[in-house]
Amino acid sequence: MLCPQGQRDRFSMSRRAILCGMAGLVGASAVPANGAASFSLGLTSVFLDNNMPLLSLLQEYLSQRLERPIVLVKRRTYREISIMLLSGQLDAAWICDFPYVQYQDRLTLLAVPLYRHQPLRQAYVIVNQASKASTFDDIRGTVHAFSDPDSTSGYLITRWLLALREETPAAFFQNFFFTYSHRNIIRAIGSGLGESGSVDGYVWDVMNEREPALLDKTRIVDKTRIVFRSEWLGFPPVVALATSRDRPATQALAAALIDMASHRLGREILSLLALDGFTAASPDLYESTAEKWRLVRQQS
Repeated sequence: MLCPQGQRDRFSMSRRAILCGMAGLVGASAVPANGAASFSLGLTSVFLDNNMPLLSLLQEYLSQRLERPIVLVKRRTYREISIMLLSGQLDAAWICDFPYVQYQDRLTLLAVPLYRHQPLRQAYVIVNQASKASTFDDIRGTVHAFSDPDSTSGYLITRWLLALREETPAAFFQNFFFTYSHRNIIRAIGSGLGESGSVDGYVWDVMNEREPALLDKTRIVDKTRIVFRSEWLGFPPVVALATSRDRPATQALAAALIDMASHRLGREILSLLALDGFTAASPDLYESTAEKWRLVRQQS
């Protein structure tokens, strides 16, 4: 689903988002014999896939490792998951690095994914293959697709590039909209619904490697091309409230993620996600993201 965007940037939490965040949790697993309290983990579109087999495997693996029921909580926007985490409605969450740097003083890093053996990924700006654009500046005046207002690769990087030029999305683009999915950005640009888009390089690369052929023997990703690659940025982390850092269940989640590559079920999950594993990381990993946010915030 594609949502039109108004003329102003959105950095404040809306009342509507708060109410959405208070909606019920979904996906509880069976209660183990020890009767341990459930553990809730929020998920956003940092996931490459949203399919049920992947979620079921993740739930099974974490339930075994934490020895308690696992509730996986999915919401449409990054902000809804952030609000639920910050308000104590979630025990932990896999979030984008942009929300992490915004609320870094309240959050603790538990684990960071390894993609191509590094805790890093890039942001891409893509265009339709038919476009004559070859640089970022060439996409001026296009209809642009963003992922989410709280996405680093799907919003912040492009917003930062515009801030460097003393521009805003409303002035630079003919129009822009949010898809709330990196996959949907690629589909929107490939189909011609938008002319340019801001997308996570991890998602684009993996779709390029894995996307099955369509009926016309072409792939959506083949209908797009990259006109800008960012520097390497910290991969979206798994976090919890700093106040719950020392809870046994929180520590067990961190250990389960970092040990994932050592377990058969964990390796199956990592394969589906095209990841090599998880690692511990320092907040310094996200300093570049924080610097870009500070510049954009100054302009706003």
